[in-house]
Amino acid sequence: MRGIPEASESSHLTLPALRAGPLPLPPMGGEGFVRGRKVSNLFPLVRSLLRALSAEAAHRLTVAALGQGLGGLVAGRAEPDPAILGQTLWGREFPNPIGIAAGFDKDAQVPDALLRLGCGFAETGTVTPRPQQGNPKPRIFRLDEDAAVINRLGFNSRGLELTLARLRKRRRVGVVGVNLGKNRDSTDAAADYLDGVRRVGQLADYFVINVSSPNTPGLRDLQRREILDDLLRQVIAARDTAAPGTPLLVKIAPDLSPEEQADIAALSGPSGIDGIVIANTTIARPANLRSRSANEPGGLSGKPLFAPSTVLLGDVYRLTNGKIPLIGVGGVSSAEDAYAKIRAGASLVQLYTALVFEGPGLIGRIKRGLAELLRRDGFSAIGEAIGADHVVASPSLDQRGRHQTSRQA
Repeated sequence: MRGIPEASESSHLTLPALRAGPLPLPPMGGEGFVRGRKVSNLFPLVRSLLRALSAEAAHRLTVAALGQGLGGLVAGRAEPDPAILGQTLWGREFPNPIGIAAGFDKDAQVPDALLRLGCGFAETGTVTPRPQQGNPKPRIFRLDEDAAVINRLGFNSRGLELTLARLRKRRRVGVVGVNLGKNRDSTDAAADYLDGVRRVGQLADYFVINVSSPNTPGLRDLQRREILDDLLRQVIAARDTAAPGTPLLVKIAPDLSPEEQADIAALSGPSGIDGIVIANTTIARPANLRSRSANEPGGLSGKPLFAPSTVLLGDVYRLTNGKIPLIGVGGVSSAEDAYAKIRAGASLVQLYTALVFEGPGLIGRIKRGLAELLRRDGFSAIGEAIGADHVVASPSLDQRGRHQTSRQA
């Protein structure tokens, strides 16, 4: 299965044999019967097929297959979540903290299919108000030797109207957020974000304001303190009218200077935002990258992003005194990685690139391993582990917060 940042185009691929409708998923463990035939975990075979395609074509095929209900063939039916992984955050129930990051399901094609794979939540987008093609192809590059991906998609999107139509058809079971961006040719970035919040309204379980993609010229300038302060105040006012009570988060870059980190942390309280997503893809290129595509322009995701994004996560947790929920993103490919994000300060954790290399069965493996790690370290609930690497106990959070006990430096 694909899991590429900002990679989802609406699929024009069809699966003729499946036009009769979605197939039933096999039971837990990835083995069972589909229309009378016994099946087992097919990801090794599927992975070979996907690798024969370009990265972008493979992603489109993956989304098409998920839309046909075929996720269980490569992941098995999701297992019941261990109770220790559940939490209430922003008044929403998260059965587990593992989600799919924005970019996988850009146009809201398969949010419920992702939830059925065992995710605790899903995030659609980044979606722009008007359709746009994004940057020229090729624009996604697998870095196999580095377990990484570089993309320079540039907010390719079929536009907000299609996303809205799909969200309106949902049964609203499970948590699905909407990640909002601006059109490349827009002369008023704030107007694009305001349009997104107003039109999506209560169809979203939460909003994310994406000001950190490296592939849209000038977008990261919106992270400057004065600009971001004004933008967030406008967007929150629009949220309060269109969707009062719906959490609003901002997604930041991993390449921020210490001063920029401090500025964003300082804004988090007065602005009234409900959380921060840390972090987007990076423009940095570690010296130890081995893949021949390592110097392609664009945003780098995957294993090389894990360490810097986790350091930034911990820094922002300390700078905000553990008082605002954080979503940890970047390089998570194991239960140990997810646990490190949580101990650094993340209430929730998102995956994307690791699914390219590990397949959707990774979701269940992370959940099982995470539950074991929490029990090993004496935690009875996931909220107790959030920020556990920071040493001084802090008071419980207010209704914007996510858990009853946390820790801070």
